[in-house]
Amino acid sequence: MNAANLLAQIVVVALAVAAAPLFMAWVGQCRAWLANRRGPGLLQPYRVLRKLFHKDAVLATRASSLFRIAPYVQFGAMACAAAIIPLLGTDLPFATAADAIALVGLFAVARVFLALAAMDIGTAFGSLGARREMLVGFLAEPALLMVFFTASLIAHGTALPAMATAITGHPLAIYPSLAFAAVAFLMVLLAENARIPVDNPATHLELTMIHEAMVLEYSARHLALIEWSAALKLFNYCAIGFALFLPWGLPDRVGSGMLAALPVVALKFAAAGAGLALLETVSAKMRIFRAPEFLATAFLLAVLGLLVRLLLGS
Repeated sequence: MNAANLLAQIVVVALAVAAAPLFMAWVGQCRAWLANRRGPGLLQPYRVLRKLFHKDAVLATRASSLFRIAPYVQFGAMACAAAIIPLLGTDLPFATAADAIALVGLFAVARVFLALAAMDIGTAFGSLGARREMLVGFLAEPALLMVFFTASLIAHGTALPAMATAITGHPLAIYPSLAFAAVAFLMVLLAENARIPVDNPATHLELTMIHEAMVLEYSARHLALIEWSAALKLFNYCAIGFALFLPWGLPDRVGSGMLAALPVVALKFAAAGAGLALLETVSAKMRIFRAPEFLATAFLLAVLGLLVRLLLGS
């Protein structure tokens, strides 16, 4: 690993961390436009983060060290995931350090720490949200693994750069296995990031919220890190989707090709944010008891894509 590659990796991670709140703001802005409203602006998440970082944290008297370190662990796991995902190239040094299974493990670590921290205080809402979050994760992770396994059959490996390179090398066509996997991945993305129809990130109704119930006791810098981690998680999931299903435009070498790929990646994120906003606008929040059915459907679609690839090779 030379200095140029290491510098490129640091720049990519810093870009992902800095652009994640902007992408979240873009989704909210598109939702406001579709509802014929005026959104708060693309810089609003940065203003909120700045305000939270300048406040004094208020901690419960029964809060343990786990409650304090959970936001840092979650943010670190999301930043590490951003280093593994091939965002601006397939030849970055950290992208080959771990495979897709390790990436799922990073997401699981962040979820477990946040759920344990939510139960640490002992409030009813925190425990309720933690149980719901673990239920969603228990059902979403197998579907996500099946999606990765479908792409790994094409690449003959579980490394994300190898998957992106293998799919890029195939002729441009509609592959049924990848189509099933893409639909399953979209359903997992909505569930894992607390988006409609599984969860509503803007609600504070105790009977429906999942993610928000776990962070009610956080404030100041801890809440800022959690909100930033949530934005980075959505950003990472979109980047995974691009690497698996829209890898065209990713350079295979570190260098000037990364600058040329930057507008292409920005266009992909703009289209993904608009599509996500449109999907949430036309969808309704489902009951929490319907979430297992939703994620079971995602798992069945992912398995169907895997079987199509194994049996038909398409």
